[in-house]
Amino acid sequence: MLLSPGWHTLSMSFETVSEEVIRQERARAREIRQSAWWRNQIGKGQCYYCHERVHPNDLTMDHKTPIARGGRSTRHNIVPCCKVCNTDKKYLTLSEWIAQREDEGRSLACAAHLLN
Repeated sequence: MLLSPGWHTLSMSFETVSEEVIRQERARAREIRQSAWWRNQIGKGQCYYCHERVHPNDLTMDHKTPIARGGRSTRHNIVPCCKVCNTDKKYLTLSEWIAQREDEGRSLACAAHLLN
């Protein structure tokens, strides 16, 4: 466990996820990417995390809890985000990433809504 500055505690232990589960979840994500629901999400043209306006073609699919960390490919765990946020978030869960960003003095637009 890693203690970050401030009151946040980040768990950096990873749940063991089998390659088979990862393969299945990635297949589900591909199916969702073809759905009307996903087209509607990216059609809004806004990053879930930073709330920046982004052309729908430039939005990526992100798992709030990554598949490798035990997340699933469901509508509640998948969000459209800009490439900058997706790259910055990496393998972190959403709560870990929010805490990291706050510790760095770079709060996320979505954090106020999610933590209140």
